[in-house]
Amino acid sequence: MKLLTLNSSLLNFCIYGLGSTGRSVEKYLKNKNFSNVKVWDDKIKTKREKKIFSKYLDLSDYIIISPGISLKSAKLKKKLIKNKNKIITDIDLFYLLNPNIKSIIITGTNGKSTTCKILEHVLKKNKINVKLGGNIGKPVLDLNLNGSPFVIIEASSFQLAYSKYIKPDYAAILNITNDHLEWHGSMKEYINSKLKIFSNQDNNNLAFLNNKLLIKKFKKNKYQSKLKYVNKKKYVHLQKKINNNYLRSVVNAENMSYIFEFSKVFKIKENNIVASLKSFRGLNHRHEIFYKKNNKIFINDSKATSFESSKFALGSNENIFWIVGGLPKVGDIFKMNKVKKNIIKAYIIGNYSKYFKKYFKNKIKFELSKNMKNAVSTLFKDIKKAKQKNMTILLSPASASYDQYKNFEERGNEFKKLIMKYAKKNI
Repeated sequence: MKLLTLNSSLLNFCIYGLGSTGRSVEKYLKNKNFSNVKVWDDKIKTKREKKIFSKYLDLSDYIIISPGISLKSAKLKKKLIKNKNKIITDIDLFYLLNPNIKSIIITGTNGKSTTCKILEHVLKKNKINVKLGGNIGKPVLDLNLNGSPFVIIEASSFQLAYSKYIKPDYAAILNITNDHLEWHGSMKEYINSKLKIFSNQDNNNLAFLNNKLLIKKFKKNKYQSKLKYVNKKKYVHLQKKINNNYLRSVVNAENMSYIFEFSKVFKIKENNIVASLKSFRGLNHRHEIFYKKNNKIFINDSKATSFESSKFALGSNENIFWIVGGLPKVGDIFKMNKVKKNIIKAYIIGNYSKYFKKYFKNKIKFELSKNMKNAVSTLFKDIKKAKQKNMTILLSPASASYDQYKNFEERGNEFKKLIMKYAKKNI
């Protein structure tokens, strides 16, 4: 690993993308006295600035690219491709400038944020100095490292695709299913991006996996870290002991198996783990039970942006009135057979109703609602007439939000607001 030091002030850095990550990198480099820092965002429209930055890309030592920027569609894609060997991420920079930091990187298609938050919670409850950052919200370069904390990093496939220098002490892939294929181009490339968390590990490091395909690839690639197989069946008895309905659910079985395995690294006793988890409240928009009344449970699962992520909620609840729809993921397939018995009716929202109709036709009852307000309004009329004693009202869109919303948070918040408005009058 090519380490960077404060004596490397003559290095030239280019930052491509000025969202929260790009701004974080810019601030960090300047605070570390790296003076040769140039920035660019595709929203900049002047030809002169574009031409100048294009030249800087050729002169740069490192190009730090923001997550989500694709070499296929970036305005300066030809220059980026030409200088591809220089491209790194903010997580790379974090490791290059903090080579002695103790860390874990957690990735996977589903459950990353929840698992990271649970682990942070357990470690803090057991008096371990820990910081959490990455894809979960706070960029890693914004973390306060005073006191040499243990760092948990949630990493997306976008971040990992360009990564070269990450070297976590512990690395985990929770699961892998079709996702972001429109960006990566293929399932193979998507998987390869995830596997990068093991690339620089040595035999003092640990790799956590539970997927047979990934384990096979791990061995084929001859990664140097020690492989730990995570078997969720092994921890069923411990999960049942947790005095927390959210964490005892089937939805969190996989997440909890990793938590128990991670906790062994820190030599935390099983009883202490169980006790710590009593106070964990879960994350917003991830199977968030935000309201209960008269045998009706209202769940905001707006973060479920593929069928694979929605099927956990669909498989763990019964008598479901399901709000679904949005921008479908490339390569996503709705396998309804195992969950259709739990669904009373689906309400399709968003601009891609035809996509969902083809999977639901002759399998479940559904209605085209177009938008969230129509769906909630009709839903309350239906639950008034319903004969089931216990009901689940579920927003789990199984698709991205960008056809109607800025992000999944905005979608989830609108759902919760409408539910509370209608619930006051109708329950």
